[in-house]
Amino acid sequence: MSNALHFRDARIVCPVGGERRGDLFVADGRITDAADDATVIDCAGKLLLPAIVDLGVAAIDRAAFRAGGIVRVGLMPDQSPVLDEPGIVQRSLLIGRPDLWIHPIAAATRGLLGTDLAEMAICASAGARAVGTGRRWIADTGVMARVLAYARDLGLVVVSHAEDSGLVGDAVATEGETATRLGLPAAAALAEPLAIARDLMLAESADARLHIRQVTTRAGFDLIRVAKRRGVRVTCGITPAHLLLSDNAMSDFRTFAHLSPPLRSEDDRQAALAALADGTIDVLCSGHDPRGPEEKRLPFADASAGAAGAATLLPLALGLVRDERVSLERLVALLSRNPAALLDIDTGALSLGSEADVMLVDPDAPWQISADTLPGMAGNTPFDGLPVQGRVLRLFKGGREIGAAA
Repeated sequence: MSNALHFRDARIVCPVGGERRGDLFVADGRITDAADDATVIDCAGKLLLPAIVDLGVAAIDRAAFRAGGIVRVGLMPDQSPVLDEPGIVQRSLLIGRPDLWIHPIAAATRGLLGTDLAEMAICASAGARAVGTGRRWIADTGVMARVLAYARDLGLVVVSHAEDSGLVGDAVATEGETATRLGLPAAAALAEPLAIARDLMLAESADARLHIRQVTTRAGFDLIRVAKRRGVRVTCGITPAHLLLSDNAMSDFRTFAHLSPPLRSEDDRQAALAALADGTIDVLCSGHDPRGPEEKRLPFADASAGAAGAATLLPLALGLVRDERVSLERLVALLSRNPAALLDIDTGALSLGSEADVMLVDPDAPWQISADTLPGMAGNTPFDGLPVQGRVLRLFKGGREIGAAA
């Protein structure tokens, strides 16, 4: 059987080539202008998009990734063991292929302890595509300065978590009416912009590439926006949870809404939507962090932070398009092209010669998010019960079909 494909009558959306209705051809795993003896796939006007590159997942969860149209992931360094040695990095790089390509984010410091620099150069030679601070902020300014300088010399982006640990402490919520009413340990939202301000100044001084994995506050977005205008090489990301939910979602002590960073005020949520609209936000990611009942069926303050987000990323993102928060073309860049560029991977587009990482999507297919039936390792989603639209019908990695949503 030929490995060539002919996607016929598709609504093709590419962040490089724009949107068109027509045909797309694949041969030898790459997009081409024609293909002999191709298998015809009748798309019937459905969306044909670049498959998702999910930057910053906490766990490898093949079923959730397949359902969500994700074929490449930037794996966080907070693994067991930590991704701070070349052997560990190389093993994580290879375990998902050929269906899933894992791009490790190596630990910036040994054991992610924020004290001694890890062997970034050796980890990069073993396949790391970036270095990161994991779920923690590096409190020692001297260490962070050295991390940024070393990463710059290696041509790597530093993926940073932005919360001043001195202010956050053991907090599980953002200071405000909700946290006060529930009696939860809380920290001021100021912890985020304080961390961002320091890291921006260090990155500017070092002329280093800095990606702040999640920005969630008005003050944080203001700092990023101004820094970009100054020419600082900074980018930032966000998850659908911080775009669509405020701290009111914690009102019933529902631990599925216990996230890191914690949910913010409605004012911060509106600022996030504005930052999405004006281009301040560069990456939309799932923040996929599946947690089982043994970690979530606890009092809110004792439960683990994190949410399963891979299977719900696409339908929630398509909702932003329907609400006219962002164009479909830009959404594809947020989900695919921009994270690929941060990791220096030549993918995320449907242009000639590109690797055929493609998903066929029905944007109007209705379904209801259910924590009990969500594909993957766990269903701890704060969107449990929410009606959504959009399903992956077929998914291809390098022109090879690897699965579709259940």
